[in-house]
Amino acid sequence: MATTTATTAAAGPGDAGGRRLVDTVLRARELSIVAALIVLVGVTTAVNSSFLSTQGVKDIFLNASILALLAVGQTMVVVTRNIDLSVGSVVGLVAFASGKFVLGHDRNIVLVLVLGMAIGAVCGLVNGVLVSFFKVPALVVTLGTLYVIQGLDYYWAHGQQINAADVPSSLLELGSGSVLGIPYLPLITLVVMVGVGYYLRSFPSGREFYAIGSNPDAARLAGIAIRKRILTAYVVSGVLAGLAGVLWLARFGTVVADAAHGWELKVVSAVVVGGVAIVGGLGSVYGAALGALLLTTIGSVLVVLKVNSFWQDAIAGLLLLLAISVDRLLSLRVTRALRRRNARHGA
Repeated sequence: MATTTATTAAAGPGDAGGRRLVDTVLRARELSIVAALIVLVGVTTAVNSSFLSTQGVKDIFLNASILALLAVGQTMVVVTRNIDLSVGSVVGLVAFASGKFVLGHDRNIVLVLVLGMAIGAVCGLVNGVLVSFFKVPALVVTLGTLYVIQGLDYYWAHGQQINAADVPSSLLELGSGSVLGIPYLPLITLVVMVGVGYYLRSFPSGREFYAIGSNPDAARLAGIAIRKRILTAYVVSGVLAGLAGVLWLARFGTVVADAAHGWELKVVSAVVVGGVAIVGGLGSVYGAALGALLLTTIGSVLVVLKVNSFWQDAIAGLLLLLAISVDRLLSLRVTRALRRRNARHGA
């Protein structure tokens, strides 16, 4: 599976061999996730043969779709050495706002999607402006907007709940329907993932996101519009969180003020487990989506095996720590290998 990387400072701008080496390392990370999924599914199926039923597989992909969609947006932010902790609260706000918008009306689905993405874009714009133009640390900004958005959502909801019976059937069909047997939600996530992945790998402006995360000083000297790229990353993350909010309403029908509460940590876990370096400059949206699929599958496995749901968060935390440790180890080894390669070429 293709991955996207930036040219690291150690590799130098023209070192194609260094780029191939980093690509190989990332590809190995993604293949290891695929291998873990195969083993996990195989063992669980051996214990409970119904786990791989048609409905079981469909449920896994449906449950992973929204998390993977958020992971794609989060990847664009993380590769620039930033983070967006507000995505879960944006999903909750948009899900409730969309529910109120369609309440008692048969609204056009496209209009609902545009409204949701517009709300998400505004939230992302606020984050992006504060981080890129006012130089406020991303952790502080997005943690603050997380609580602000949650507060707005709770104040607006006043204990109200959006019920599936009040949501138009056309919107609910988006969350449960399918085309040629493939559910809409995974298809939407796949289209977004491929589109963002292609842009990041194939366009010079897309590769600049990785250059910023890999070496901000070198990116600045190279004339890259750092503030513009970081702002764009946050807006994209917000737009995809807004889209995820509408899909949340379509998927579950019933929405309360704390919808997607705590999902920001799930999203970060999926991204890091998927091989996106938390220090920026490395990773791919494909790996992040695989990370989301792995965490969702683990959750489904625990339900099938009747294990306490507490262990899902514990396992996610353990995988996060393991992924960060592996990232650090691989980063050191790749850097040493690139330096040795450069030394040989310079000799």
